[in-house]
Amino acid sequence: MNNFQPCFLIPCYNHGGTIAAVVSSLHSFDFPFIIVDDGSDPETKRALKEVEVLDNVTLLTLDENQGKGGAVIAGIRQANQLGYSHAIQIDADGQHDIKALPELISASESQPTHLISGQPIYDESVPKSRLYGRYATHIWVWIETLSLSLKDSMCGFRSYPIAPTIALLNKYKIGQRMDFDTEIMVRLYWEGVEVDFVETRVIYPEDGISHFDVLWDNVKISWMHTRLFFGMLPRIPKLLARKRGRTEQNHWSKRQEQGTVIGIKLMLAIYSLLGRKAFNVILKLVMRYYYLTGKDAKQASEIYLDQLKHYAQQQSIQLPADLDSYQHLLSFGHTMLDKLAAWKGDFSVDNLTIHGQEHFQEIVDNKQGVLLLGSHLGNIELCRALSRRHSHIKINALVFTEHAERFNAVMKAVNPNSELNLIQVSTMGPDTAILLQQKIEQGEWVVIVGDRTSTSKESRSVWADFLGKPAPFPQGPFMLASVLKAPVYLLFGLRDDHSETPHFNVYFEHFSDKIALPRKERQQALQDVVQRYANRLEHYTLQAPLQWYNFFNFWTLSNQQDDDAK
Repeated sequence: MNNFQPCFLIPCYNHGGTIAAVVSSLHSFDFPFIIVDDGSDPETKRALKEVEVLDNVTLLTLDENQGKGGAVIAGIRQANQLGYSHAIQIDADGQHDIKALPELISASESQPTHLISGQPIYDESVPKSRLYGRYATHIWVWIETLSLSLKDSMCGFRSYPIAPTIALLNKYKIGQRMDFDTEIMVRLYWEGVEVDFVETRVIYPEDGISHFDVLWDNVKISWMHTRLFFGMLPRIPKLLARKRGRTEQNHWSKRQEQGTVIGIKLMLAIYSLLGRKAFNVILKLVMRYYYLTGKDAKQASEIYLDQLKHYAQQQSIQLPADLDSYQHLLSFGHTMLDKLAAWKGDFSVDNLTIHGQEHFQEIVDNKQGVLLLGSHLGNIELCRALSRRHSHIKINALVFTEHAERFNAVMKAVNPNSELNLIQVSTMGPDTAILLQQKIEQGEWVVIVGDRTSTSKESRSVWADFLGKPAPFPQGPFMLASVLKAPVYLLFGLRDDHSETPHFNVYFEHFSDKIALPRKERQQALQDVVQRYANRLEHYTLQAPLQWYNFFNFWTLSNQQDDDAK
């Protein structure tokens, strides 16, 4: 017996011009309709009367406008009385692309106890103020649920499982206007309902009707988040217990980047709207939460800091006093903002003190292609600021994750004039070498980090002493440098944490005119060059120990000899 008996639920307030088209577009699904007239004007009431005569349409009329949430609540209660199992909410203004509807229905039928929600994909029609406002709500929802799993809480394209939703509505008084969508999702999550998402294209028509009251709806949303935040506090043990820990030790490149593109856009919105000071206040809350819940990152940070302190004690090196995991993670958050600012073009050479200016200027003057060896120490994106006044310089950065295409898109959105191009690679094969050789010959810069092991053959590592203990370094970047026969420079960008305004020390250091790895002595030559790199990395790490951002156990391998095969 099939217990999946859904209906369409459409709240309607003064959408007389679009309601008939929305209903018509849904008839092929052969589901019944519940349309809620939320105190609409006479023109819309006439349009609704024409729709009501259609088969399988139930019109529920509210005498006075209740708000979007009030209309949806009334519709869900009506669906419950009529015996439906799920209410598929669709807005009456035609914003949502119904091409996503089959996937949403399928997900709801296969996971009948879950709330299924649209995850908006916007085109250029979306008002930027609305877009940035959504990002502010995202961050509050993540705090209120202690989870990043709720990707969007404001989309009105959903399939509600009616039984748990009715139980929730009988238990709590939910906001009835623009605060409804977010509050009911958060409270359902608190009640143990899982939430899944389906990507949905959303458009904002030029003549579209918006019922968003900038003043009062923002007041209600702010009050809602206040209630939810304090409601979250006694639920912290339950919410933390809900998080599943991962026991498998994956290679660093297989670990999903938390937040990735959504996180970058969210950070950009807060930074653009509120400025750096307000961003830093929110950042402290977010990183405190991550410090309490991010077990893997916290553990890796503690391993690094313990090794660092042990080595410093052996060498009689004085370290800063505030070396703990929370400050380490907070420093990482600040660097993520620095990366955004660099991509956005907010930094120029005025924000930098360049050490090795003579090397940099010589390369620029000669229009010379070079290989830059960077690391996950500090902020390598500062090379954007270095090249800002030299429009002919194009920078290519090799990355070993699956997110290069999305990050390229984000950077182009942040700054359409960005000359930083991310190239995703999984192996250092001949095709990669040929591509990079062409770029070097064209006078372009190629940036690659030298402190993360191969994504495909982790065993292709060279062990070198780092902070008093052997650590695996990738052989690929150094082999590539020898093939390209290009000058090699080191680049380290370290934030000056004592400066009131953003300021960085950029170290541009000559490493080798050409890395040579003679066939008969290749292994020893490779060992020597990697150890030289490790020594310089160690030197700068001791200058800014909290700006080391390899959040995994750097001194071990993950015991995956071939990650691709696995």
